Amino acid sequence: MKKMKFDLIVIGGGSGLDVAVGAAEQGLKVAIIEEGSLGGTCLNRGCIPSKMIIHAAEVADTIRKANVFGINAKINSIDFKRVTTRASREVDKDARDIEQSIRAGKNPMLFKSRGRFIDAHTLEVQKQKITALKIVIAAGARPFIPPIPDLEKVPYLTSTQALRLTTLPTSMIILGGGYIAAELGNFYASMGCKITVIQRGPLLIPREDKDVAELFTASWKKKYALITEANAVNMEKKNNKIVVTAQLAKQEKKFAAEKLLIATGLKPNTDLLDVAAAGVKTNQDGYVMVNKFMETNIKNIWALGDIAGVYLFKHSANLEAEYVLRAILGDKNIFGDKNKRPVNYYPMPHAIFTNPQIAGVGLTEQEAIKQKKKYKVGKYYYKDTGMGAALEEKDGFVKFIVDSQSKEILGCHILGPEASILLHEVVVAMKADRFRALDILRSAVHIHPALSEVVQRAALSVPIYH
Repeated sequence: MKKMKFDLIVIGGGSGLDVAVGAAEQGLKVAIIEEGSLGGTCLNRGCIPSKMIIHAAEVADTIRKANVFGINAKINSIDFKRVTTRASREVDKDARDIEQSIRAGKNPMLFKSRGRFIDAHTLEVQKQKITALKIVIAAGARPFIPPIPDLEKVPYLTSTQALRLTTLPTSMIILGGGYIAAELGNFYASMGCKITVIQRGPLLIPREDKDVAELFTASWKKKYALITEANAVNMEKKNNKIVVTAQLAKQEKKFAAEKLLIATGLKPNTDLLDVAAAGVKTNQDGYVMVNKFMETNIKNIWALGDIAGVYLFKHSANLEAEYVLRAILGDKNIFGDKNKRPVNYYPMPHAIFTNPQIAGVGLTEQEAIKQKKKYKVGKYYYKDTGMGAALEEKDGFVKFIVDSQSKEILGCHILGPEASILLHEVVVAMKADRFRALDILRSAVHIHPALSEVVQRAALSVPIYH
């Protein structure tokens, strides 16, 4: 079998595209291997379609809350098919446009199939072998399916299918309590589906700051059927319903619903690529092991994005792609720096687009305790600001965790309206000056009565100045 030779092979058509296109523009002969739609998880089955349908949930929730403001409004009906197909149509078009653009240029060359490693510099794809000195593994991750007895005997959804349903189920059981369960659970509940969430631990979104996770969990227990500290131990189908048997603290209990959504985390696609054949090391969870330069243990093989498991965000993957491209280009480096640099993630923010919305950056309080940090906490509630009162926001807050001596912001966590937007004021201040960020937030003039005042007042509440 004759080998096709390239300067660079990129496995994955998400953030890996940034590397592939950037290298091709600098004259390298590049191959892209992608068996699915181009654009990666974020565009096709992640952040873009989910946020489009979640906006419909936000509109529905606003209408339901209208009476609080003296407005009598109601939802007469929901065209669920229109909600989901609007998102599917948009992302499918974007994916097609990306593919057409790649094919029209011919470099990078697209291999629309699954590839697998033969050795450290060779992959088999579309019944042929391709080789390159440099390879980037950016093949992402897929939903993790837990080994629950009889799960294979019942139909279930992952987030991929849940984003594309065209008929609203009357009821749904959701296994899992992380950000995917929170976002999709909120969406389906807002559309009118009765949800039951079964979570192994005591809290939803347990990786968030404890104050955020506790309040979020409490708010969901008031609205939905939330079963915590429970393990699914059996599945069966009865009378067109899926029945899940869960083990609680002292008893087993059965829950029935029309649909079952598995939202129990992610599994890296390293097994599908057979990275072991290349000698690339993975950790116990299957993620490619990389150093601070995104280099694997094999020279001239890099990994980035979800498959590397450093952060599982699209914005972190894009950042990693920039650094990997710089390293690959070397003397042709358009960044004007021949020396490789470690990826600078600081500060890395994230958000969960649910109701209430959540955003965070830096350490949680439980992480600060684990790391034996000496810190102070500042906290301020939306309701104690003019705009928070106008919004009738009862529970939302901004929380700062600040080093007692240096005044460095160790972490900031927000729960409430527009949390993902409000957090960016903090992120920019932290990036501008790591040790003066808190002073910047405290002293900057804030528009009154804008919602951003809650950030400033939380910063002012940190007791290290008192």
